[in-house]
Amino acid sequence: MSDSLLSVGKIVNTHGIRGELRVLLQTDFPEVRFAPKSRLLIVHPETGERLEVTVQSARPYKQMYIVKFAEFSNINDVERFKGRDLKVSKAESVELPENEYYFHEIIGCSVVSDEGEELGEIVEILRPGANDVWVAKLPNGKQLLLPVIDDVVLDVNVKEKIVTVHLMEGLL
Repeated sequence: MSDSLLSVGKIVNTHGIRGELRVLLQTDFPEVRFAPKSRLLIVHPETGERLEVTVQSARPYKQMYIVKFAEFSNINDVERFKGRDLKVSKAESVELPENEYYFHEIIGCSVVSDEGEELGEIVEILRPGANDVWVAKLPNGKQLLLPVIDDVVLDVNVKEKIVTVHLMEGLL
């Protein structure tokens, strides 16, 4: 069931005494996810217990967001949510521009070389800086690091879960 949910943030602490929470963002669309009247789910990471809430207000704060939910008005009401995840259903995904993908669409894709050789499966996405790096697990158990640049990633077909790549010298 939790596979049908997307993480948009993690509650890391309370803020003040009026029921506000500090949220570490896990979304590229905070202005959509934390807009007033947006509906979110607070999900306990271990038990999966869910609570639907409505955003009353939100604002950027350092590298986080300060979020207040309409259902809670003081620190005692929200203290128990520290460490919990904020999620939305996949059905509420924001439409992405062409050639941009959600992590969940890429992880699990088969990697095929431009010569037709099956190389493995994408198991992780790293974000070191200038460009993302997709980590593919090879049949021999080793990892192949694929920089997400036009010279390497030639085609991404999320419907068929296939990524076609050109193996530049030194990648294997």
